Amino acid sequence: MVKAIVCVTGMPGSGKTLVAKFLSESLGAYVNMGDVVRSKAAELGLEPTSDNLLRVARELRAGLGPDAVAREVAKSFSGLEGVVVVDGVRNLEEVRYFSGIAPTVVVAVHASPKTRYERLRRRGREDDPTAYREFLERDSRELELGLGPVIALADVMVVNEDRSALEVCREALEGVRRVLRDVLAEGGGRG
Repeated sequence: MVKAIVCVTGMPGSGKTLVAKFLSESLGAYVNMGDVVRSKAAELGLEPTSDNLLRVARELRAGLGPDAVAREVAKSFSGLEGVVVVDGVRNLEEVRYFSGIAPTVVVAVHASPKTRYERLRRRGREDDPTAYREFLERDSRELELGLGPVIALADVMVVNEDRSALEVCREALEGVRRVLRDVLAEGGGRG
């Protein structure tokens, strides 16, 4: 049975996957929300470009509700125990859905647009922007999904700028452990 859920959020290139994987090594299982969207795109025969993935994510949410991707991700929780770290939460409805399963903590990872753009260019994944204008357009589309309020209301905020990845990850882990202690002691969480 899932004891708690840690949702990691942030703009593309902020370092949320790095933080989420680090957290899962210390806390429990790792699940990536983007993998669900990529899988749905593949089922439709679509290339995993940024435009296609955002279109699939929008269509899922428009047709099945704003928490549609979270509901798909939660299917993978079967058989998991302890803490589950969910990488890539995009809106408050997803957070609320996870909160209905177990006490939930939200971690936001922040970095400046310039830093994030350079990271995405270096990463070079098929859905990463190759021009700054494309990057800004992608940011706008991400914010349209509801990402801003999730970041603004996060329980733990870490800035991934001008410091080592290990420092950022350790800060996130310390913050999550502190919030989890409080949430689990109260027997609640977000609602």
